[in-house]
Amino acid sequence: MNERVFVNGKIFTGRGESDFASAFRVTDGMFTWVGSQSDLSREDTAAAVDLRGRTVLPGFLDVHTHPAFMATIVDAVMCLPPEVTSLAGLLDQLRSHRNLGQGPTSWIEGFGYDESKYPEGRGPTAADLDLVSVTQPVFVQRCDGHSAVCNHRALALAGISNDTPDPVGASYGRDEYGRLNGLLIETNATDTVASAIPTPDKASQARNLARLNQHFLERGIVAVADLLATMIPEPLRTFRAAERLGLQAQCALYYGWSSIVRDSIPDLTEADRSGRVKIAGLKLFMDGAYSNRTAWTEDAYPGTGDHGMHTLADADLVAAVAWARRNRVQVAVHAMGDRALNQVLDLLGDQEPWMGALPSIRLDHATLFSAAMIERLNAARMSFAVVSHSIFLFAEYDSYERNLSPAQFEIAYPIRSFYQDLPFTALASDSPATAWADADNVFVSIKAAVLRRAYNGGDMGSAEAVTVPQAVLLYTGRARQVAPLDRVGLIDKGCEASFVVLDRDLFGLPAEEIDQVEVSETWLRGERAYLRGDRAGRVALADPSS
Repeated sequence: MNERVFVNGKIFTGRGESDFASAFRVTDGMFTWVGSQSDLSREDTAAAVDLRGRTVLPGFLDVHTHPAFMATIVDAVMCLPPEVTSLAGLLDQLRSHRNLGQGPTSWIEGFGYDESKYPEGRGPTAADLDLVSVTQPVFVQRCDGHSAVCNHRALALAGISNDTPDPVGASYGRDEYGRLNGLLIETNATDTVASAIPTPDKASQARNLARLNQHFLERGIVAVADLLATMIPEPLRTFRAAERLGLQAQCALYYGWSSIVRDSIPDLTEADRSGRVKIAGLKLFMDGAYSNRTAWTEDAYPGTGDHGMHTLADADLVAAVAWARRNRVQVAVHAMGDRALNQVLDLLGDQEPWMGALPSIRLDHATLFSAAMIERLNAARMSFAVVSHSIFLFAEYDSYERNLSPAQFEIAYPIRSFYQDLPFTALASDSPATAWADADNVFVSIKAAVLRRAYNGGDMGSAEAVTVPQAVLLYTGRARQVAPLDRVGLIDKGCEASFVVLDRDLFGLPAEEIDQVEVSETWLRGERAYLRGDRAGRVALADPSS
């Protein structure tokens, strides 16, 4: 039996807003006692690990992020704000790609442009990317991960011409003469070009995933939900290979419904749904994003008659729910616009839930949420969770200010209302599909949720601000109720001893300094997996065949 006692800490347990302890015991990787140091014997304290008065939190849970996506863009140059804030800067960044000049089939890839911050007043087109190269394919994804732009060489390699019809639920951008301009609007258009990019072999994909281990540990993230794991082939097998290579975070994988249908994926086994890496649910897209006016809205976008894009047939949603019910996994629906959210409630609100204590349906990226909609959600027979964000409005304030009416802006990302009025809710990063270079730095999101001020100081609506303990709970004790992660998110008896030690007291800082907090140590299952500044402590990559 391996046992350790930890004392002299300011320990936020995740059980409630004011629930603190000063000591805990860990036995064989699990918390077996949490309480006051004064209740311990002299023998216990004599051999204890001294936390030196530092603040300790449960390890963070990022219940909507994209490790598979991170692994696929490992060869792309990052074009996210605040590093890249102009069209000229974007082109310069793409010219820094290591493949530039390497031949006509070597792709130049980028990720993360956000034209709302560009002084040029527009985003890139194929003509712009041709200035990077006309002989090599150039492809850069927008920060939301839904849309992209490519040059004419990439369009040709993907077999897309001026006569090619738009894909279902998406479109190819065209100029006033009907000629392709390189814009790929929404996922089905983006995927058509992305599918022409050579993909790494499975061993390389597993290694790329395993290299994310340090990324998560230094941010204190101990468990993740990958909300589109099918961005890589055979995700369960590949993630489990990455686990053998050193990826330590728990991983709940959500498969894209289109991939389930396309690949005729059979019904799941208990082994598929079990373990630290497991299949947890399905992911569907009901609409697009507010930043490029493709979220599906009840009211038209200001100055237009456009209501965005409805990207999912009702029959597909019904079929996906039937599959998930049979296979005992969740359904996560990307639904940003209020019309998209109402459509999900119309179709599923009266159905019987099937996931027991967990919500059966997740509404992810939920943006425009009125008090009436919260009331409707709570009255539904179906059990729903809402996963929302503070990082979106913080990072993409310019787009939201332009694309929402004042009345809509008032009900955008109402995090305090979610926290107070919904039983199942969490904050998450959506990294890397967020217009910020360090989107899954939890402290940036906590600061934005507490201050409700954007990167440029813009007012995000102080009425929907939460306190620091509430924001922490939305990444820990409340987040654990949203996704099927195993005994994490709390410092409590019977839970996995995965926790973080901070370099300063998060609860005693001025709110303006919250984003300066850093994780000093990350512990996983009772063992220290990360010590800030100790590069020698990184987990070595193993042989993928072992």
